Amino acid sequence: MISSIVELTKKLIRIPSISPQDLGCQDIMIDFFRNLDFKVTRVNVNNTKNFWATRGSGKTLAFAGHTDVVSPGEYSQWTNNPFDPVINHGFLFGRGASDMKGALAAMMIASERFIKKFPLYQGRLAFLITSDEESSALDGTKKVVDYLISKNDKIDYCIVGEPSSNVTIGDTIKNGRRGSITANLKIYGIQGHIAYPQLADNPIHKSLPIILKLLSVKLDHGDHFFSPSIVNISNIHSGEGSNNVIPGSLFVQFNFRFGISISENEIKSRFVKILKDSNINYSLEWYISGKPFLTKNGLLINKTIQSIKEFNDVQPILSTDGGTSDGRFIALMKSEIVELGLTNNSIHKINECVKVSDLKKLSLIYESIMKNLLVNIS
Repeated sequence: MISSIVELTKKLIRIPSISPQDLGCQDIMIDFFRNLDFKVTRVNVNNTKNFWATRGSGKTLAFAGHTDVVSPGEYSQWTNNPFDPVINHGFLFGRGASDMKGALAAMMIASERFIKKFPLYQGRLAFLITSDEESSALDGTKKVVDYLISKNDKIDYCIVGEPSSNVTIGDTIKNGRRGSITANLKIYGIQGHIAYPQLADNPIHKSLPIILKLLSVKLDHGDHFFSPSIVNISNIHSGEGSNNVIPGSLFVQFNFRFGISISENEIKSRFVKILKDSNINYSLEWYISGKPFLTKNGLLINKTIQSIKEFNDVQPILSTDGGTSDGRFIALMKSEIVELGLTNNSIHKINECVKVSDLKKLSLIYESIMKNLLVNIS
């Protein structure tokens, strides 16, 4: 039943599965895995499609990914229809080619070849697939992990197929990610006529030095695995656009990206101390979208590097840079996690594309990882 990786990638790209929609991508994958004797459990939540597929028993190597894609934007800006994939000069173009329908196809074909060669492998091969990675991520991998934990199930090793590579396949692998906290701050003043400032209290004026203090706070110095934690403003708003009204409040949204050298509670306490010391009237809401996680050198990293060297002859750089990923949810099971996928130079862009040769190379690397963890364990 071995299929072409390219044709399978095209088949998935043709489905306009803009997040959190799936629109049939997972049906294709589920039929594929069931034909390989996987047991498949759907864990659908609201408008999000999820499934958990397993074959075998024992220590589990899971591949995680998502069928949803970001919006292609204006179709007219694409050279071709973003959901009508084409090959040009050795590149496959289409929304999701790199992020991450190409990687999904590579996983599928790798599992097919692996099972054909080693039908009696030791351990369990699994796939955790969602359609809610590119949007809220509330009903996707997070809910599947909750389900697995409720069943006392566990993932020992996990390959997340996000596009981690920079120039060539496997040159960079993610062995962790920074955490992300958002602070929604509202500073209150007194609304009034702008010609009579003595009768009002302008929240913009009094907020500026406070904002600068909040941005200048040193959270940590980083460590061997993580760069120093940072804070940035993602949104700021005050008033309704009238030039003769002093507004009554100012809204500022801060985002913190942090490693394991500082806790979320330490970040909050330092932030709040500055606000209290400033003697202002304010309200504050916190939202944490992910805690930092890290996989140190161990069996998964070693076998992944071995497989990359075998098929691409490159020494991977371990990195924790970038945004959050669904690995943050899987980390709750104390899994060893590595993100390894296609190159990321065209993701979320107009004319997203992937080298056809990279699809084949990534699939061989995935197959090698399966063999090195489920057959050649030493």
